[in-house]
Order: sequence, then C-alpha cells, then structure tokens
Amino acid sequence: MSDLHIRCATFSDIDSVLRFWRDAAEGTSISDDHDGLARLITRDPEALLLAEHDGVLTGTVIAGFDGWRCHLYRLAVHPERRRQGIGSALLAAAEERLVRLGGRRADAMVLVRNERARHAWGAAGYGPEEHWRRWVKPLTD
Repeated sequence: MSDLHIRCATFSDIDSVLRFWRDAAEGTSISDDHDGLARLITRDPEALLLAEHDGVLTGTVIAGFDGWRCHLYRLAVHPERRRQGIGSALLAAAEERLVRLGGRRADAMVLVRNERARHAWGAAGYGPEEHWRRWVKPLTD
C-alpha cells in the first residue's frame, strides 16, 4: 500500500492505541493500559509501530529487543482493513528494526485459539516451536 505510513508511537497515541486494540486485537494483556504503554514508550520509543492510512490508525505491532531476543507482540489490523498488506508492512518494518538492533531471530506471541492470527503468522514465515511452553507468573495483582 503506497499510501500507508508506518511510524513509531508517541505518548499522545496511547489512548487511541488502547481503543484500537479493543476493536482490532484478540485477547488482552496485563499491560494493556495507559501506564503499561507509557512505560513501553519511555523505555523503548521505537518499539510500538503504528500503521496509518490517511491519518487513521489501521494497524500496530510491538517489536521489542532486550539485547538477547527479539519479541513481537500486538500485531493487529483493523477488521475492515485486513488482507490489504498492512500486517505484512508492519512485520517488515518490525523485522528491519530488529535486524538493525542486532537481532537474529524473532518470536511472536500468538493465541492458540486465534486461527486467523496463526494463518497470518504462518504466511509471514513464522511457525510454532511445540517443544517450548510459556511459563508466566504475575508480578502484581
């Protein structure tokens, strides 16, 4: 999409991103709040990428790198704009960022029940590693 603009999120985008995720993202995270996004932008101002078409938010992805591993989260495209290359453009921008930072392999958090997401990630060249399990422990209430 030649009229698609991808940029890094700023603090002024937080509320619109949270609203967008309610409509376009599957599932929720403990960090899906104003403070969580503000911490992300403060720590890594280039991690949250936004796709806009005519100034309207149409997609997001978080491309995080901790110096050791590359992680992708919150790939979401507005339901009315899916299958138009927005997700692919966001992933390309995220992967370019991660390579530029020295990353060698990226992983993605994909809900098992989200068949559409599993297909999209597979089409982008990602695949599950069945021998791994995610272990979690909430650090706050």
